[in-house]
Amino acid sequence: MSTPLHITISEQLRHQIEVGDYQPGEKLPSEHQLMDAFSVSRITVRQAIANLVNQGLANAQRGRGVFVTPQQKVDYSLSSPLVFLAEDLAHKGITLTFKNLSFRKVLPPKAVQRSLQLDSKASVYFQKKLLLMDGATGAIDMSYILLELGQKYASQLKHQMTFPTLEANGVVINHIDAVIECTHADYEMAGQLEVPLGQPLIVYRYTAYIEPDQPILQGQTISRADRFCYSLSTKR
Repeated sequence: MSTPLHITISEQLRHQIEVGDYQPGEKLPSEHQLMDAFSVSRITVRQAIANLVNQGLANAQRGRGVFVTPQQKVDYSLSSPLVFLAEDLAHKGITLTFKNLSFRKVLPPKAVQRSLQLDSKASVYFQKKLLLMDGATGAIDMSYILLELGQKYASQLKHQMTFPTLEANGVVINHIDAVIECTHADYEMAGQLEVPLGQPLIVYRYTAYIEPDQPILQGQTISRADRFCYSLSTKR
């Protein structure tokens, strides 16, 4: 069985990207140039480009063309004693910034109620923020924090990372329970993270505790697998 033409074209372009013939941010040949180079139809070329986009190797910009996506991946080292994301990335020369998308008082889902040991009528503050690493969209963080902490530090939490803000105000995180799993981008997440619908994403679910084993915050960071990863070192 012969390989479809659009796969042949996208594989050749992928190889050229990987060996550096096309650099990050560089514009790929236009549709017409690819049609002439491979003697194929516009539909075949568009399928080939879609293959590259779906692999996270390129992004199509309406009216401008198709550009090679930077492939640098940010690595967050999960360690003990705790080193929080902003500090860890700063040590690696990466600037972490965020856009606050939402900060409001809500009744949390039942799973969050259980994690934070709350009754069914207790409100919390919900925050959603878009994380950018050196200006590139990397992840969405969504967290639920105890009502009294959200109220007290609202003005700071809207502009500063959560854990450093809490610790700067004397709320010391004792430990974090976390799970790493996979999900796929829904319509809203695809738009926010600039990925195709259904793209695999990494989910880091966490619950933070203060002494004595009091949960204060539950959340999840949903990140692009092509721009973000986690590492862990263990010792006997």
